[in-house]
Amino acid sequence: MVLPVYVYGSGVLKKEAAPVAQDYPALSQLIADMWETLYNANGVGLAAPQVGHTIRLIVIDASVFKDDDPLANGFKRVLINPELIDFSKEKSTFNEGCLSIPGIHEDIVRPKRVRVRYLDERFQPCDEWLDGIPARIAQHEYDHVEGILFTEHLAPIRRKIIASKLQTIARGKSGADYKTKVL
Repeated sequence: MVLPVYVYGSGVLKKEAAPVAQDYPALSQLIADMWETLYNANGVGLAAPQVGHTIRLIVIDASVFKDDDPLANGFKRVLINPELIDFSKEKSTFNEGCLSIPGIHEDIVRPKRVRVRYLDERFQPCDEWLDGIPARIAQHEYDHVEGILFTEHLAPIRRKIIASKLQTIARGKSGADYKTKVL
């Protein structure tokens, strides 16, 4: 089922998410719904808070970027209770967007590589270094489970420039071509 994506101004996006227990009710259905929602909105990553669940759950499919970054080809993951445990000192800049902030794209500087520890959808432990676009998406989505939006990485002057657009989204006028919700 396609779920509505909570947009800027929704309190759920600003809360730190709780760990997911293996007995979380209907977890496999939520994961399936998140995949369906992600693809319906033409996204590459989605965190549970973006669909109204304050739990540490992320889905990522970076395949759309396979022509730009070979590391994105076939990169599809479910990350349960992710932890970013190490970063490269080397940084990169990328023009990011967000399903919860439709129509706004900004250059964001992040570490080029990141080590992430998580559980997969079978609750098997995983620990891997991510590079390139997969690392970028993982960091963006990890921010969501920490209650952080990508716009918070912008310089104050840049945030001021886009403030009126953000307020328009918060008033329920996102202009997105997928289901959205402000709560």
